[in-house]
Amino acid sequence: QVQLVESGGGLVQPGGSLRLSCAASGSIFRIYNMGWYRQAPGKQRELVAVITSGDNTGYVDSVKGRFTISRDNAKNQVDLQMNSLKPEDTAVYYCNARRTAALDYWGKGTLVTVSS
Repeated sequence: QVQLVESGGGLVQPGGSLRLSCAASGSIFRIYNMGWYRQAPGKQRELVAVITSGDNTGYVDSVKGRFTISRDNAKNQVDLQMNSLKPEDTAVYYCNARRTAALDYWGKGTLVTVSS
């Protein structure tokens, strides 16, 4: 089993930056594909960025060029660097670890609010 704890959310002005971190414990971190999802009020949860166990990355079109996902297997940590933030990036951001359908874990989320 994997436990995930997100941190780094908060209030930021449009155009600003935040760095989210997800600390993982309880299993072999490096074998999991790690993802950041977000859910805005009244909307479905969406995948924002993913980094595989082989360090391949992918992003939703709306964040390409602004967000960067990275992982440190020695620290059991995955980060999401968010630059040039927009009000539409406001959401609760969730960390996900997935190996199979049965090995699929979520953190409790961290709130990001982009507002002037």
